[in-house]
Amino acid sequence: QVQLVESGGGLVQPGGSLRLSCVASGSIFSINAMGWYRQAPGKQRELVATFISGGSTNYADSVKGRFTISRDNAKSTTYLQMNSLKAEDTAVYYCNARAGSNWKNYWGQGTQVTVSS
Repeated sequence: QVQLVESGGGLVQPGGSLRLSCVASGSIFSINAMGWYRQAPGKQRELVATFISGGSTNYADSVKGRFTISRDNAKSTTYLQMNSLKAEDTAVYYCNARAGSNWKNYWGQGTQVTVSS
């Protein structure tokens, strides 16, 4: 089992920045990949950025050049640095881990990001 706890969401003006954090606990040695997803009202959950154990990263086209995923293994923490935020980035952001031989999905509770003036 893997537990994920996100933090760092909030209200920010367009053009501003936020950094989300996700702390993993439990069977962290079994984690194969970590990532961030988001879900806006009335829309499906979508991939924002993923970080695979081998070092590869993948970003949604809508956030490329603005968002950066990173990690601190010593702290079992994955970050999402979000710059140049836009109103359309408003959503609940979820941390995701895929763990074990069957790449089971684990989710955090979500953190709200609101971009508004």
